[in-house]
Amino acid sequence: MTELKKSDFYFDLPEELIAQNPLEDRSSSRLLTLDKNSGRIEHHIFREIIDYLRPGDCLVLNNTRVLPARLMGIKEDTGASIEVLLLKRRQKDIWETLVKPGKKARPGAVISFGDGSLKAEVLEVVEEGNRLIRFTYEGIFEEVLDRLGEMPLPPYITHKLQDKNRYQTVYAKYDGSAAAPTAGLHFTRELLNRIADKGIDIAYVTLHVGLGTFRPVKTDNILEHHMHSEYYQVTEEAAEKINRAKAGGNRVICVGTTSCRTVESAAGEDGIVKAGCDNTEIFIYPGYRFRVLDCLITNFHLPESTLVMLVSALAGREQVLSAYEEAIRERYRFFSFGDAMFIY
Repeated sequence: MTELKKSDFYFDLPEELIAQNPLEDRSSSRLLTLDKNSGRIEHHIFREIIDYLRPGDCLVLNNTRVLPARLMGIKEDTGASIEVLLLKRRQKDIWETLVKPGKKARPGAVISFGDGSLKAEVLEVVEEGNRLIRFTYEGIFEEVLDRLGEMPLPPYITHKLQDKNRYQTVYAKYDGSAAAPTAGLHFTRELLNRIADKGIDIAYVTLHVGLGTFRPVKTDNILEHHMHSEYYQVTEEAAEKINRAKAGGNRVICVGTTSCRTVESAAGEDGIVKAGCDNTEIFIYPGYRFRVLDCLITNFHLPESTLVMLVSALAGREQVLSAYEEAIRERYRFFSFGDAMFIY
């Protein structure tokens, strides 16, 4: 196979097309549909996705919840401002975090948040300059975090989010993500009920999205890029629904790249999804043979990102870049709070 270069996935995106705020009605965003075989593109409103779903299909949703993982605190001895971003829980009260500015957070430093009801001691510096931190507090950590934390919005969103719930899917259930599975933000409860009523099976899987999802590809040869590790879980019920759809000749439609990476990681060579939990570092790029996924509902992603590479693996790089050019011409909204695309 010819070497794939990062620059092969570049496109020029006008900055004003980066969506800064969510729409009032989640399901009223725009939807570009791409037939991966013919290359045909159509333009719709997201709630019309139901017209593309058939009885017997299985829709796979990631029910992770985003933690309000961004904490603004002060260093106790100097009063210096410090920002702490929770990445991964290592033990009950010990978290791996990203701390800014790092030079002020040496081992032994104590950071106080809000009214002092949450304190953090820096234990050690680990890989990539991340800090292991031990929190002390009264009561339940998640409740303290809910009171003091902010949503860790991606760096390209500069507006302040008025309602924390707008960066959660309506079906978010299990705490653990540092970023939202954004393709799911377009679904309302009403739309999900209509989909279920039409005879489409809905399977919920969990993948806790890490901040590595925003980590740029730094190597020009994309095969040298190392993917971050993310925890996922597939229940017996979800595996059964997905496998039943495949066995019946129906389609598995993943909502978002996170659901896609989950089912592809949980499947054996035979394409059968196994229930269980694990960590995955799966990197999907052109040339990858999908074991489970047939169709994908996804947002529009950053140029040269691993997510554009995943979408290109499904529909072909040239076809995807051509669809993105069309979306730019049609003034679609891009990234987390942006519009959606259905590849079928």
